[in-house]
Amino acid sequence: MPQWQNLFSVLREHDINVSENDMPRPVGGGDISSAWRIRAEDRAVFLKTGPATVYDVFLAESEGLKELEKANAIRVPEVLGCVCSGRESLLALEWIEFELASSTTERALGTQLARQHRFCAERFGWRRGNTIGSTPQHNTWSDDWVSFLADHRLGFQLELAVMNGFGRELQSEGQQLIDNLGYFFSDYWPEASLLHGDLWGGNWASSNGQPVIFDPAVYYGDRESDIAMTKLFGGFGNAFYEAYEEAWPMTAGSDKRILLYQLYHVLNHLNIFGSSYLGRAQDLIRRLL
Repeated sequence: MPQWQNLFSVLREHDINVSENDMPRPVGGGDISSAWRIRAEDRAVFLKTGPATVYDVFLAESEGLKELEKANAIRVPEVLGCVCSGRESLLALEWIEFELASSTTERALGTQLARQHRFCAERFGWRRGNTIGSTPQHNTWSDDWVSFLADHRLGFQLELAVMNGFGRELQSEGQQLIDNLGYFFSDYWPEASLLHGDLWGGNWASSNGQPVIFDPAVYYGDRESDIAMTKLFGGFGNAFYEAYEEAWPMTAGSDKRILLYQLYHVLNHLNIFGSSYLGRAQDLIRRLL
């Protein structure tokens, strides 16, 4: 349980004037943090709390939300504060009431995501690292997407898989795939689009009929990476894909590249959750080869 007396003082330093008589109420949290709702003077506030060791994770999330906000495309929670106090870290965001999403909201999400993807950088990566789930995600700037994908996405996850004992099943064919990544980009040159980075069905919701995205793993990369994640675990209907396609049609060959980008997330799940994802990773690698 957080030391609320200390954290209340920190919140007040950020002009979040909470009442000590209104204790935070626990809500659903993640693997590395606890989540709470608390009432401030003029608003409800969503809090994530965790040990001091996750401060940089919270900071990366807060900076990622601010980066997404720059695109002026999809609503994200307002960042109210991100601090480390003693042995505890805290991320404070605006509380947003969610509702059941309609097909109209899904259409809006597709249109707005295409607009976000039009917000581009000159290179691939981002100015800082962050995490994908609990795994470090390295975003070192690169002029070459294929090299970025090989070094900081697939190659990194395969190295972790070897360290986690899956080398015999994955190393040979995985390295063969990495050595031939250029094949998938022989006539396709992606733009460095602003990506959510972890856009599965649990990281978006509807509020007042409009989509909201949160819990990002932000970087600049191929827009198809975000689309690939939406198709991996479900949570997005036809209205979403139709609206995105109308706003910015997918490029020829995207079906194969989407498998490539899904492999990154499947390998990450293998490294976090274990062998239940091994067969899926092997299947993807062999289909791509």
